[in-house]
Amino acid sequence: MAGKKPALGRGLDALFGDIEVKVPVKQDGGQQQETEIKKEHASTGQENAVLYVDIDEIKPNSMQPRQSFDPDAIDELAASIEAYGVLQPVILAIAEKGYELVAGERRWRAARKAGLRTVPAIVREVTSEETAIIALIENMQREDLNTIEEATAFRTIIDKYRMTQEGLALAVGKSRPHIANTLRTLAMPPEIVELLRSGALTLGHANALGAIKDAGQQVKLAEKAAKNGLSVRETERLAVSLSGKKPRRQTGPAGKTSEIRIVEQELTSITGIKVEISGGGEKGSVELRYFDRQGLEEIIEFLRKAGNKQK
Repeated sequence: MAGKKPALGRGLDALFGDIEVKVPVKQDGGQQQETEIKKEHASTGQENAVLYVDIDEIKPNSMQPRQSFDPDAIDELAASIEAYGVLQPVILAIAEKGYELVAGERRWRAARKAGLRTVPAIVREVTSEETAIIALIENMQREDLNTIEEATAFRTIIDKYRMTQEGLALAVGKSRPHIANTLRTLAMPPEIVELLRSGALTLGHANALGAIKDAGQQVKLAEKAAKNGLSVRETERLAVSLSGKKPRRQTGPAGKTSEIRIVEQELTSITGIKVEISGGGEKGSVELRYFDRQGLEEIIEFLRKAGNKQK
């Protein structure tokens, strides 16, 4: 993909441009009125034209990162589609036979369940690599993926397309440390992987558990955190105590406002690095935390890149 497209992580709109969607209108017979937009391939030059495609000519994305679809959510979407039609077109790529979904699998599944014969679609010429990344971005933007689904998708794209972590970070609009931290969860004990897959624990919890070297202790704390609903900060304190390291000396007021905690979470999410803010008012400090040598190297790399961007 190098040199072909700018970073896809800026959003699907950056890739597909402005799209004018023609909404199908229900007629008396309960069928959707299929307007003048019939099947015309992207080779016509109208790359953003909305077409109606036979639903049976579409197959799922083989690189779909989402490993499970909530049947209740599909039922709700199908009911909405029955009432109002498909309001946003799916994105398709031309396959050897028919089409392959690039984005919009939930809509396609729900449309099938609602009994539609056709769905509004935009057909684009994209590579298999772009298809995989676009599907990943779509799910990440909607926060549909759990940590393990995201990590598995990262690993698949890196291995299949020989992409570096830095290249993938640029493509999906995430930091390099976020990619590295997410990939690291795949090597954690199976019990922790399942807790991350179910959503009982988050990537922040996984990062905190990384302070513990003993796998058995990791699992025990992970199960405790999931069972008792421990926050990332609480899990981190327990992990540090189990690791034998001295806890961080508290500075400034012990309590933090909700605004400070929100900023901490936001910065942690953006950078992929554990961020702590101490102090308040006009004085304080921002601390970037790491739990091993690789974590330190990732922080140094992040700061160097941030500095280079300012030059």
